[in-house]
Amino acid sequence: MSTAAQAYARTAQASTPAREIEAQALLKAAKQLQEVQSNWAGPDNRMHAALLFNRRLWSIFMSAAESNDNPQPLEIRQNIANIGVFVMKQTIDMQVNPEPTKLRSLIEINFNIAAGLSGRG
Repeated sequence: MSTAAQAYARTAQASTPAREIEAQALLKAAKQLQEVQSNWAGPDNRMHAALLFNRRLWSIFMSAAESNDNPQPLEIRQNIANIGVFVMKQTIDMQVNPEPTKLRSLIEINFNIAAGLSGRG
């Protein structure tokens, strides 16, 4: 990537509101999971990579929800943490007993929260 393109990317990221960045990350995770579900070939590297990306993303959200610096009301932070716990349980279940239908709830959660963050929900 050229220096100018790198500068543009940094500026675009700096000027993009945090909620939109979070929404974009959730959409990316949902699309990866949806791709695995749509092209199911059994547990493979794509499945593990998509689950890992989603798990890392939700780990960040859960960590932020626990932070005392988080400006969100406690109820919202607790809801995010509860959804995160559900996502982690679903992820473990998917890794232990892989079935494409188990991805539906993870995909829907990510799409719905992304829509809410973008003001579309």
